[in-house]
Amino acid sequence: MKKVLFATTALVATAGVAAADVTFGGYGRFGIMYNDNDSTTGDSSTDVTSRFRLQIDATAESDAGVVFGARTRIQQNNTDNGNDPAGSDLNGVRFFARTGGFEVGVGNIFGALESMPGQYPVDMGLTGLGYDYTAFNDRGDQYSSSGSGAAGANGLEVLYSAGDLAVHVSASDDNDRVAGYVAYTWSGWTFAVGGQDSDSAADTEWTASAGGSFGIADVTLAYADNGTGGDRVVLAARFDVGAATDVEVYVADNSDSTDSANDTGYGVDFNHDLGGGTSLRGGVVKQIDGDTVADMGVRFNF
Repeated sequence: MKKVLFATTALVATAGVAAADVTFGGYGRFGIMYNDNDSTTGDSSTDVTSRFRLQIDATAESDAGVVFGARTRIQQNNTDNGNDPAGSDLNGVRFFARTGGFEVGVGNIFGALESMPGQYPVDMGLTGLGYDYTAFNDRGDQYSSSGSGAAGANGLEVLYSAGDLAVHVSASDDNDRVAGYVAYTWSGWTFAVGGQDSDSAADTEWTASAGGSFGIADVTLAYADNGTGGDRVVLAARFDVGAATDVEVYVADNSDSTDSANDTGYGVDFNHDLGGGTSLRGGVVKQIDGDTVADMGVRFNF
């Protein structure tokens, strides 16, 4: 990640500001993606997939030690399984104020359930391959990389951490959501429980997770009651198979899939570190809806 530090004497005319910091970072990825589309047309396709993401973080610190900041992104995709819109506009901005372990965020908030430990236990392949391994199944507020997110729905969140304890509460006018989680780490294992009140019966009601090292693998078990979307249970693991290579696997079971014959999804992937922030990635997944998707390509972080 590249950092540009501007001296406040040159750029800030107002006295009393201790420091200003603007950071640019992100990643690029490109490769190929296969989708058999069994749940829709039944036709298979193999296409090029790519993404470029540039993230801009800006902060300033007051004399009292309070950090004020904002985050925005420029992102462009060509196609990621048909789910991500193309475009390269700035997304909604998240603003925040932070001191010690306490932080308040507004705008395009992270969202409590989205940020809860155990919701993203693995990162399948190059593109995520559908994210069936996310127990809460995107049924809550979350940071949007290509839109305004909760910034367009009056989003607000409060985060607090102290030692092994973490608490996160978020709210927005989107379905009048109020969500939160509490997480605690003990002996290398992180346990978390979260809940949400919402006007939508399709939103997540509560979720829980536990994750840590178990022998040769990092293992996570997560559960979510997703309202009319049904219950989802996810078991995921990550194994090191060499000094520079790891393998990830998962099984996700959903009790209310649109196709009851295909209510269990599973997948496997690999990630090989090429050094210098670059990696070769790929995976194959049988999704809960019955589709088989696979990808392979290169990612580089900057």
